Amino acid sequence: HVQLVESGGGSVQAGGSLRLSCAASGYTYNRNCMAWFRQAPGKEREGVAAIYSDGGGTYYADSVKGRFTITRDNAKSTLYLQMDNLKPEDTGIYYCAVGWIDFPYWGQGTQVTVS
Repeated sequence: HVQLVESGGGSVQAGGSLRLSCAASGYTYNRNCMAWFRQAPGKEREGVAAIYSDGGGTYYADSVKGRFTITRDNAKSTLYLQMDNLKPEDTGIYYCAVGWIDFPYWGQGTQVTVS
């Protein structure tokens, strides 16, 4: 049973920082991609950042490049998203997901509000 549990969301003023965490359990494939998605009110869910287990290659959406950093601690089975210089348009529910070709496993989400 795969379980992903996000934490670290909250409310912050523009220019502030937050660090999201996603604790994963039950996923037994060593080769995987872990990612962060977000969904703003009234908008479709979008990919924010991803990191691969093979060499740790990363992907960032253009809107967060230079402000967000995705990392993973394989020993702790935990995914992180350091978010700096937050903007009001970063507001939304942030989800972590794990998979390879697609993402069959998702967390419940954590709310990020930037005012």
